[in-house]
Amino acid sequence: IGVGLVGFGLFFLLFGILLYFDSVLLAFGNLLFLSGLVFIIGFRRTFTFFFQRPKLKGTSFFFGGLVVVLMRWPVLGMLLEAYGFLALFRSFFPVVFGFLGSLANIPLLSQV
Repeated sequence: IGVGLVGFGLFFLLFGILLYFDSVLLAFGNLLFLSGLVFIIGFRRTFTFFFQRPKLKGTSFFFGGLVVVLMRWPVLGMLLEAYGFLALFRSFFPVVFGFLGSLANIPLLSQV
């Protein structure tokens, strides 16, 4: 259920951006993404992830952007959310890039 909610949340976020920052789609995508995250890792771990001392700046920008989107200022809200997302998930980017680099070692994908 959690992966589906996160997937639909990302879909609605992308669709909201493609439709010239439609605030309803962006707000719905944000809520689906966050609820899916809670379903995947649990409420306590989600809460401790967002409210760690070093990540409070990113959390405040992310949730502040969510509030701004809900107040129907989607462009500013998405900019605030993007900065918050980058600040929150900065430590995950090397892991993701390492994983994407290892995809070249898979026999079928290395030929492509």
